[in-house]
Amino acid sequence: MASLPSVEDLRLVQAIARTGAVGTAARELRISQPSASQRLARLERLCGTKLFERDTRGARPTAAGSELSRRADHILGHLEEVYDATRAAAVTQRLVIGTFASLAPILFPVLDADLPDLEVQQQVDHGHFLVERIAEGTMDAAFIAIADQMTLPRGTVARRVGRDELVLFVPPGARPPGRGRRPLKDRQIAFSTYDRGSEEIHSRLAAQGAVPRRGVTLSTTVAMARRSSHLALVPRSALATELRPGEHLTTAPFHYRLTLSVVTTPTPPKPLITYLPQLRATLNLS
Repeated sequence: MASLPSVEDLRLVQAIARTGAVGTAARELRISQPSASQRLARLERLCGTKLFERDTRGARPTAAGSELSRRADHILGHLEEVYDATRAAAVTQRLVIGTFASLAPILFPVLDADLPDLEVQQQVDHGHFLVERIAEGTMDAAFIAIADQMTLPRGTVARRVGRDELVLFVPPGARPPGRGRRPLKDRQIAFSTYDRGSEEIHSRLAAQGAVPRRGVTLSTTVAMARRSSHLALVPRSALATELRPGEHLTTAPFHYRLTLSVVTTPTPPKPLITYLPQLRATLNLS
């Protein structure tokens, strides 16, 4: 396995990407610049491509270098958790559970309140990285919305938590949708989804006459609507537990359904699987 990158290789890539210079990275890691340059050259030979563009102004990552730096962050982050995870496992029942950024503010408070006898370590990442961690054995469960849109790695299985649907969020002061073929004509509509359908939703809102504005997360989208007193199109689960006085949900102008799944190993954590029907009800999934 001599061709595998070492921890020192990955730390070097991290340091160069962060500092923008091989020399600065070498000083930070307390190695000589020639040694750092030789190690980087070896990595580039192993990868078969240039990782950094180097000139008198410093070192800038290529697309390949950016990808290796991102994966170095991912791998080294796992390593830094090893001892803490080992110690925690010795004293309490602990689950490492991951989800994507939009769902995290909704899911984790619910798990924390409903599963007080479990220590849940929260992780946030993109769905395919979470699934990789299940396959690696460094995560117990991942709640994602793209399980049916990807090929799951060996050693992982997906269970449907429930079906979600897009609804219109109506904050105080927002006019409800109109009638006819273009019920959202000239209306600014913030929207967000947690699957890969953003472009389709944008097009369908525009066909209804709306001026779509995409929010980067579900909570951001709801905040945009509240601040401007505009409608927002979001999954029903986004507001399952936090509608404020004067706010309500109404039917979306078109039908769009989402699927929330939990990915685990073939032998999932029993307390979590037992809890899924309650979670489905709490999030208003069908």
